[in-house]
Amino acid sequence: MKHLLMIPNNVDTWNALPASEIDQIMQAHASLQKELRASGEFVEAHELGEEAKFVTNNGNGHTVTDGPFLETKEIVAGYYIVDCVDTDRAVEIAGKLGEARLWPIEVRRIDP
Repeated sequence: MKHLLMIPNNVDTWNALPASEIDQIMQAHASLQKELRASGEFVEAHELGEEAKFVTNNGNGHTVTDGPFLETKEIVAGYYIVDCVDTDRAVEIAGKLGEARLWPIEVRRIDP
């Protein structure tokens, strides 16, 4: 059962972290990915760029707005897709992400 683990980031909070804490978070990613590859649960994980495009369509064409908007302090910084036995296991995996100490990781099942 595939799940998406969305990792948010508050840019101001992240930029205020000491380098040692960022190193710990990155090491947690390396350890987790090694564990998930060994168990066969790893599908993919990526860090996302800070810039985004927001697209709307009013029926006459689409409009593109650059983002994130200036007032936005939180962005989706990255994600994991894991293939595990159930949502409880996906939640357990999310809890191992270093960012889970800073903000909630969103876990969603991917419907087949």
